[in-house]
Amino acid sequence: MKVEQLYTGCLAEAAYYIESKGEAIIIDPLRDIQPYIDRAKADKATIKYVLETHFHADFVSGHLDLANKTGATIVFGPTAKPSFPAHVAEEGEILKVGDISIKVLHTPGHTMESTSYLLLDEKGQEKAIFTGDTLFIGDVGRPDLAVKSDLSREDLAGLLFDSLRNKIMPLPDDVVVYPGHGAGSACGKKMAKETESTIGIQKKTNYALRADMGREEFVREVTDGLVDPPQYFPKNAVMNKMGYESIDDVLKRGMVPLQPREFVTVAEAEDAMVLDTRNESEFVKGFIPGSIFIGLDGQFASWVGTLIPDLGQAILLVCEEGREAEAITRLARVGYDNTLGFLKGGFPAWKADDRAEDSIPNIDAEQFAAHYLKGSDVVLDVRRKSEFDTERVVDAENFPLDHISKNMAQVDKNKQYMVYCAGGYRSVIAISILKARGFDQLTNVEGGFTALKESQKVPLTAFAEQATEL
Repeated sequence: MKVEQLYTGCLAEAAYYIESKGEAIIIDPLRDIQPYIDRAKADKATIKYVLETHFHADFVSGHLDLANKTGATIVFGPTAKPSFPAHVAEEGEILKVGDISIKVLHTPGHTMESTSYLLLDEKGQEKAIFTGDTLFIGDVGRPDLAVKSDLSREDLAGLLFDSLRNKIMPLPDDVVVYPGHGAGSACGKKMAKETESTIGIQKKTNYALRADMGREEFVREVTDGLVDPPQYFPKNAVMNKMGYESIDDVLKRGMVPLQPREFVTVAEAEDAMVLDTRNESEFVKGFIPGSIFIGLDGQFASWVGTLIPDLGQAILLVCEEGREAEAITRLARVGYDNTLGFLKGGFPAWKADDRAEDSIPNIDAEQFAAHYLKGSDVVLDVRRKSEFDTERVVDAENFPLDHISKNMAQVDKNKQYMVYCAGGYRSVIAISILKARGFDQLTNVEGGFTALKESQKVPLTAFAEQATEL
């Protein structure tokens, strides 16, 4: 028997490969499925089942393409109603794979169809449980992401309490816990950095599994501090339930190299967004006017899903050469399927064609301190409110990137701004969006708050307790 966790840091997402006697299972696959097919091929195994723990909200799963290409059966837990052929398993049902078995445990609460899968070895011993978004390491799933439900988040939290107490906590302490996400995912709020644990350890360390915790206290703690999820979450959940286009077609449509003149023509004809995915240090030096920066080297997918409201938005890419397919794939992972091509040769080709370009003034911590002491510029902190409330530059204004469109009226085109985040990635995203909307008096703080704090030349305001916010 083999059990492998296939972890994707950009989404803080864990898929799983399980193999026994030439038969394999994939649990919660990403949309780009070739690595799973290759993994099974290396073991000379046939993928028998694709198990889904629920209709995921934070990414588009690869269940449909994987089933179409391998003949595997898609499995959901009780109450799921997918709009495509799938096996909806019953509570307690046993799925045989080689010498091992998978027992279906319906664990509603995160969503109504949420299901955990208990791995039994050849002797029927309970070895591991794949909990999806029901139980994380140090946390549990948030109860407000169901596709459609007439239950409140408090109702769902109550069901989650029952699922954990009745289905998961009674398992032996040495059963390994394999969750669907790790720290950085917006599907929970207190996840640990570890991506696996045991039932026994979680009962000792997970706040939501305290033995003395009653139902009302659980509901209160699990729902406390929840903020609205990213806008793309319910849209991805619907795609996972209703079906979606093959990623092969998405890649074919997007992998079209365009010369600068063609690039401009398509952008104008299709009202396409120009999305620049290079590193922020390169973007600030020069970029296509009106383009938006979201770099592949940061949390690309989650920021795309947070900041681009329309999943059908036509997109043209500016990439570091050789990373175009990666960008299209990572867009598709969160449901953005309408990439129409990329700038052949990247930004250097744009410059070589003697096209207009823009840039962003960039200052280091020393230069920031000099400007700050003069008091001539407004300081914008684009970190989340929880970060801002913990520690910030004195007199800085909070302008969170994740709420930039809602708070646009806060910025005055006649004022000069110095903009910082934690390290420089989010500030460049924010400035690119503002510049695309006609704001020009913006300077990026290189290295962000980390560099400012290390310089010890800028007065900071600190608070004893950090606010709880996703």
